[in-house]
Amino acid sequence: MFIDAAKSGIDTTAPRLPAWRWLFPLAALHAAAMVPLSLLALYHGWTPVQLATPAAHAREMLFGFALAVIAGYLLGPMPRRQLGLLVTLWLVGRLGVLDWSGAAIASLADGAFALWVASRLVPRFIAAKKWRNRLLSPLLGMLCLLAVVTLTWRYLGDMPTTAPLMHQSVLWLVLLMSFMGGRVIAPAVNGYLMKRFRAAGTGVQPRLEAALIVLLGVAPFLMLWVTLRPLAALMVLTAGLLVLARIWRWEPLRCQERPDLQVLMLGYAWIAIGLLLLARSWWAPQHASTALHAFTVGALGTLASAIMLRHVILRAKRGPEEEAALLPLAGLFAVAAVLRLWAIEAGSHWLLLLWASALSWSLGWLMVAWRLRVWSGRVARQVERRADRRVSTAHIGKLDPGQ
Repeated sequence: MFIDAAKSGIDTTAPRLPAWRWLFPLAALHAAAMVPLSLLALYHGWTPVQLATPAAHAREMLFGFALAVIAGYLLGPMPRRQLGLLVTLWLVGRLGVLDWSGAAIASLADGAFALWVASRLVPRFIAAKKWRNRLLSPLLGMLCLLAVVTLTWRYLGDMPTTAPLMHQSVLWLVLLMSFMGGRVIAPAVNGYLMKRFRAAGTGVQPRLEAALIVLLGVAPFLMLWVTLRPLAALMVLTAGLLVLARIWRWEPLRCQERPDLQVLMLGYAWIAIGLLLLARSWWAPQHASTALHAFTVGALGTLASAIMLRHVILRAKRGPEEEAALLPLAGLFAVAAVLRLWAIEAGSHWLLLLWASALSWSLGWLMVAWRLRVWSGRVARQVERRADRRVSTAHIGKLDPGQ
C-alpha cells in the first residue's frame, strides 16, 4: 500500500539527505576512538571517560557504534532537519561516557536516539509478507529497547543481570548480522556469477536462512538455564556449521576476481568462528568473551566496514571491486580479532596484545572513515551533475519554439 505524501502531510519539498551520509563516517570515527579509550579507562585508570567496566565498553560499541551503522543503512533519505536532529541526539548521547555534570542529558539523548530509530524501522518491517523478513521488526525493536534499558547501568552500577544481558545483546546482534549479511552477500554473488559465468548461484538459501533464524533465536534463551546450556551449545554449533555450509554454497573460489565479495564472505565466516567458539564455551564452561570478541571484532568489523563502503560506492554508480582498501581492511580486522582472542591465553603479555589489537582496529576504522569521505564526495558530485542536467533540460524545454 502506498501513501499519498501530499495527503499525509509530509513535506515533499524539504531537502532530503540519506542517513548514511552523516551516520556512517561518525560511526567509523567513534569505533576508532572508543576501543583505545576503553583500554585507558579499564587498565590505566584514566578517569575522564566512564568506560572502566567491560559492560560499559560493550554497551558503547553495541548501542553507540553498531546501532548508528544499522540506522545509517536502513533509515534511507530523511529531511535534512530531521536527520540533523537525529545525529545531534546520537552525538550528545556519546557524551554520556564522559565524567561531567550533563551526563543525565546525554543519557536522555541516547535513549531518544534509540527510540526514534525504533519508531522508524520497526513498523517498516512489520508489513513484510514473509515471516523471515518480519523477523527484523522484533529484532530491531529488541536491540533498541536494550539500548534504552542498559542506560540505567550508569546510575545503578553493575547488577547480577548486567553480564547476561550484554551477552544476550551480542547474540541478538549476531542473529541480525547473519540475516542482513546473507541478504547482502547472496544477491551480490548471484549477480556476479550471472554476469561472469552466465549461471545463477544459490542465492539466499531460504531453508538454511530459516534454520539459522530458529537456532540463533532460540539458543540465547536456552543458555540462561544451566541445565539447558548443553542443548544451547549444540544449537549454536549446528548454526556455525550451517553458516560455513552457506558460505561454501556461495562458491567463494569462483569469486577470485571479486575480492570485495570474498571480503564479505570472510566477515560472514567470522560469525561461524564465533559460534563454534561459543558452543565450546557453553559446553565446557570457560571465559565467554573469546567467542563474543570473534563476533564484535572479526565479524562486525569486517562485515560492517565492507557493507558501509559497498553501500556508498554503489550510490556513486561505481563497482565495489574498485575499492582497493577492502582487502587491507579485512586484514586489519582479522589481526585485531586474532590478537584479541590470543590475549586471553597470552600470560604476562596480555595487555600488549590488547593494545596491538586496539591499534589494528582503530587504524582500520580510520581508513574506513577516509574512504567514506572520498566516495561520499563522488556521490555528491553525481547528485550535482543530475541536478544540473535537470535544470538544463528544463531550460532548453522553455526555449524550444516547438513547445
